[in-house]
Amino acid sequence: MKALIIDDETPATLVLAKKLGKYDYIDLCGTACSGNIGLKLVKEVQPEILFLDIELPDMSGIDFLIQMKEIANKPCHVVMYTAHKDYMLTSFRNNAFDYLVKPLDEKELETVLSRINKKEDISSLEVIQQNETIEKNGNEEKLLFYTNTVDFRLVHFKDIGLFQYNHEQRVWEVVVACRKEPIKLKRNANNETLLAIDNRFVQVSQKYIININYLLEVNNNICNLYPPFDKIDYIKVGRMYRKKLIERFNSL
Repeated sequence: MKALIIDDETPATLVLAKKLGKYDYIDLCGTACSGNIGLKLVKEVQPEILFLDIELPDMSGIDFLIQMKEIANKPCHVVMYTAHKDYMLTSFRNNAFDYLVKPLDEKELETVLSRINKKEDISSLEVIQQNETIEKNGNEEKLLFYTNTVDFRLVHFKDIGLFQYNHEQRVWEVVVACRKEPIKLKRNANNETLLAIDNRFVQVSQKYIININYLLEVNNNICNLYPPFDKIDYIKVGRMYRKKLIERFNSL
C-alpha cells in the first residue's frame, strides 16, 4: 500500500519511515515537511495510508484533512502522528482513521497497521479467500491462482518452490514447477497471508518465502534447492530470519 508522511519534525519522520520499512506491503512513496507540499504529494501519489502531524508550519493537520477531501480520488486511511493528545476527537470528526502519539511505540504502530489491514480485507483468511481459492481433493491440496482478471491456474502445494517479492511491480509472485514465468499475485497479498497458507512455507528474508521441503542446504548464505528448483541461485537468507530457518530445517 502506498504511504506518505507529512511532518515537519525530521527525527520523527525518520523514525516512522524506518519502522514502516519492516512491513513488506507498505510502500513509502514520499515525505513532506509542510501542508502545502503534502497536499501536492497526496494529489500526485493518491496514497492508501497517510501519517499526518497536527501542527504543520503553514496549516493545522485538521485544515489539511479538510482540504485533502477535495483532492483525494480514492479512500485514504489518515493516521494522526503527533505529540498532542488534545486533537483526537476533532481528528476523528474529520474522518481520521487512527491516532499515534509521539514518541512512536512500535506495538501501537503494528496495531494501527493491523486495523488498516482488516479494514482493507487483507487479513490472512480473507486474502486467501479473495486471491487464492484452496481446494482439497483427498490429501491433495491445491491453490487456485488468478494470472489476470479472467485466467487462472490450479497449482499443487508440492509444485510451489517459493514466493518472491517483485519490488518494481510491488507485488508478490509465486514460482511454480514447470512454468517459466512466476505467477503474480494481487497487490493486497502480503507475507503474512502467504505464510498462513501452509507451514511448509518459511520466510528466509524480506523478499523470499521458500517451500522448506525443497531446501537442500544453505551455502555461503544462499539457499540451494532440490530439483526442479536447483537452478535458482539468488535466494539469500536474511540475518533476522536465519535462526528460525535453522530451527525449522532441523525439525524436518
